[in-house]
Amino acid sequence: MAGMRSICRATAFLGLLVFRGVAGPVDEGLVEVLLAVGREGKGNAEASAAVRRIVESGDAETIPGLLAAMNRAGVVPANWIRGAVSSIAAKTGGKLPAGPLEAFARDTANRPAGRILAMELLRRSDAAGWERLIPDFLEDPAAELRREPVARLLATAKAAGDLGQLRKVLGAARDEDQIREAADALREKGQTVDLPAHFGFVMEWQVAGPFENDGREGFATEFPPEKGFDAAAAYEGKPLKAGEPNPVRWKPAVSADQFGLLDFNKSVGMIKEATAYARTVFESEEEREAEVRLGCKNAWKVWLNGELLFARDEYHRGREIDQYRMPVRLKKGANEILVKCCQNEQTETWTVEWEFQLRVCDATGTPVLAVGRPATPAAALGVPEKSAKD
Repeated sequence: MAGMRSICRATAFLGLLVFRGVAGPVDEGLVEVLLAVGREGKGNAEASAAVRRIVESGDAETIPGLLAAMNRAGVVPANWIRGAVSSIAAKTGGKLPAGPLEAFARDTANRPAGRILAMELLRRSDAAGWERLIPDFLEDPAAELRREPVARLLATAKAAGDLGQLRKVLGAARDEDQIREAADALREKGQTVDLPAHFGFVMEWQVAGPFENDGREGFATEFPPEKGFDAAAAYEGKPLKAGEPNPVRWKPAVSADQFGLLDFNKSVGMIKEATAYARTVFESEEEREAEVRLGCKNAWKVWLNGELLFARDEYHRGREIDQYRMPVRLKKGANEILVKCCQNEQTETWTVEWEFQLRVCDATGTPVLAVGRPATPAAALGVPEKSAKD
């Protein structure tokens, strides 16, 4: 393992040398043009000309340097670099540097987008090498690189009825469809699968809402729950009927979902243009580094012990497990987690969801369970999907 890390570092250094012109030179100024591209077309004309020049002068040895540049690229610049890489790869007829590509893909210090692209190039240029590599990504930090090895192990484990391998798949999977398939396979063999505990989803909360979000102004508004917790307080909430006051108080809410989803529609009512809060106290056995990971398709903010961790003012862009990762340092004992979640004015069927899922884990995705964590509610233990349909 230490030897492999050394190889990865050496090849990453080679990638930097390539970028700086020692081999397969790339004009650093042209790459900077790509990195400067902004949203809404800013810099597109300059980037188009830069890509054309990079592709004209580039060869197979240019690609590792371009991949290294993706470590500094935002979403839009990364797309331009990806286009340049694909054009150069096509120009070479598929004859690509397998060694540097493999080392770049293995090096977890590189951003997932570049590592995924390196694996795509390997698949096209060195199918045998790609096949050999796939199992090594079963527990990779990048969830996108886990999918293929998880799919393969899942298929063989199901065919063999191997409970140990099915449990291994369940621990490695990050995509909800694969998690469901592995869990159902275990349940069909009489195994109990406690997904909330397995992943560390927080299930028990206190909820307060609804507050206003007219004109989407609730996201930036500091409502009383952000100023401190008061279990006995009654707040001025969003009126449910014109002219009638709607006092809001904290009340308990327990998720009954095997993926830890807390549905505000069930707690505060089916209402649009609204803001709600969920609060929990996470009891940590020790002071330690951890991650708070959130999945949410609404606008949201998350605080830990009164400190804002992150915020996202977007609506209905999709939700997935571990969608957002926030490194934290838990203190020993009680840690307060506060989630703010806003619902907008849209009325289409697919905008009804007003929910989130949150789990606490380490950097590898291994759950960190609270001291005295309550037993998972029976409704959240799930049943095999086939049985549910029968």
